[in-house]
Amino acid sequence: MRAGVLVTLVSAVVLGGALGAARSTWHATPPVDDETFVRGVALGLFATDSNWDYGPLVDEIRARGATDVLVVVNAYQSDRFASEIGPRAGHSPSEATVARTLSQVKRAGMRAALMPVVRLKTRGPNDWRGVISPADGLDAWFESYRRFVLPLARIAQDAGVHRFVVGSELSSLERYEGRWRALISELREQFSRTLTYSANWDRSRAVRFWDALDEAGLTAYFPLAVDGESPSADALAHAWQTPRAEIDALARRIGKPVLITEVGYASQRGAAGHPWDDTSVAEVDLRLQQHLYRGFCDAFAEAPSVSGFYVWNWFGFGGPRDLGFTPRGKPAAHELAKCFARTRPAPAHAGNPS
Repeated sequence: MRAGVLVTLVSAVVLGGALGAARSTWHATPPVDDETFVRGVALGLFATDSNWDYGPLVDEIRARGATDVLVVVNAYQSDRFASEIGPRAGHSPSEATVARTLSQVKRAGMRAALMPVVRLKTRGPNDWRGVISPADGLDAWFESYRRFVLPLARIAQDAGVHRFVVGSELSSLERYEGRWRALISELREQFSRTLTYSANWDRSRAVRFWDALDEAGLTAYFPLAVDGESPSADALAHAWQTPRAEIDALARRIGKPVLITEVGYASQRGAAGHPWDDTSVAEVDLRLQQHLYRGFCDAFAEAPSVSGFYVWNWFGFGGPRDLGFTPRGKPAAHELAKCFARTRPAPAHAGNPS
């Protein structure tokens, strides 16, 4: 399960401050090379205005030193048993907004990626897209999903996007391998560059269609401490050993690099124990969020099986009272800038074990 979203209209007043400096920074920056290790940030198009201009947020991301932006587009189904997927007023962007944002990312000298995400309008305590079970059968659901993602793939192709994510954390539907292979084949007719799938952090072995993709995508919401704990740097380094080994094993097994499609932490106490939780409301803890990003960067600064990562998620008001995942206006933003500034050569693709 993945960290959730603050669905809020970001106003021009909130953006304020350093936007002028951000703009002047990226205009002087040449586009990144295709082989650059991905130091990315996800940008959810979650404003209540479907035509909102995300350009100022793109500028902020570039000013932090990111090389890539993962543009996230939500569509909704009514509940986990539904089969009809579509845009939702006040929660989904227009196609024109998607295209404009991708263009803004490229003009800022960064690579763009596009990730469609399915969400549920109505959720029970344990409901999320990872447990979707369409009552009308698989044909209806996959056809509706196809109608959602194919137009986005065409927009991505026209915009010169570097990467398209064919699905995000659809754990209960991953076992229908043939349907995913058919969809991936159709997507390749629309999109000519890198295709990946974003599996939940505990599902790396469950996906059987990695060979149809260009890379494996995996979220990194691994638990790093007992709930409520604020782990030390040494404890974080130890906690990352097992996830690192799992990711290395996945890269060896499939003979392809692993892209961390999402890594993020709410700025609240307990985030180390359940970083995926989008329902928790605890005491604000800005330093823990910063500390967790530092631990992640330390763990993956030298990881040849990993081709890069995207931080979840820049969208949101942010600031010192914010409990959510956005690093905006928090110490975590400075930590990410340090992480992005670390030099490191592009990793070689991991080969199959002999």
